[in-house]
Amino acid sequence: MKIPRINLHIHSNYSDGNNSIAKIVKKAISEDLDYIAITDHFTNSWKANIIPTLDTLYKIENYRREISNCKSYLNNRNETLQVFTGIEIDLGSSKDYILEYIKPCDYDIILFEYLESFESIAFIKSILASWRKEKSLNKPFPLLGLAHFDPSHFLSQGFQILINFLFENDIFIEFNSSYSQFYSRKYCLFYEKVKETGLLVSIGCDSHDIKSLTDIIGSWEAIKDYLLQNNLIQLIKKLNNLEKGKN
Repeated sequence: MKIPRINLHIHSNYSDGNNSIAKIVKKAISEDLDYIAITDHFTNSWKANIIPTLDTLYKIENYRREISNCKSYLNNRNETLQVFTGIEIDLGSSKDYILEYIKPCDYDIILFEYLESFESIAFIKSILASWRKEKSLNKPFPLLGLAHFDPSHFLSQGFQILINFLFENDIFIEFNSSYSQFYSRKYCLFYEKVKETGLLVSIGCDSHDIKSLTDIIGSWEAIKDYLLQNNLIQLIKKLNNLEKGKN
């Protein structure tokens, strides 16, 4: 299997990234990437006082429109690059804030960051239950993933509850080149469970600048090391199906 040209974790200047969405897309084309997701920050936790975020409905609407315009640009030029509308939700945010601002079917991919406890699992379950009650019947539900997930938080508590939760909700694990310590060999038991269960895995660079859009080699090598290539292939199939469903 050749190296997948995929980066599903990119920040633009709508949050703490350095570049516009259009510039990111043009760079991705020049670098022959196949799949990218723009996933800017959403939070009302302590982080909102430190970095720019998607913090108003007006800003979120413009953000989604710019990504949509880039998709149209790619289609008109018959480019092979696929761009996905994403968002990265800080689990330190309040439930009311998330439900007020985020309509899940407006997105292709939703990343959750800082899943660190069983309480966090319960929080995501509660959010998903509310979203699914409101789901628009004519729109597909987005792909869900864990951004830069740190398995160490579950080492002492066991992984099975976590694995079951991820499997039941079809949530993928991100191999993030900016956090390579999270897929070190000391977590081999966890990644063996990921393989055994068939959980999806992705590659994300947490890119804040176009210079790091293609920092995918380390993540790909780790995926191969844990024999998770098929798990990534299955994610890519879902991306292709998702794109077909949007057209």
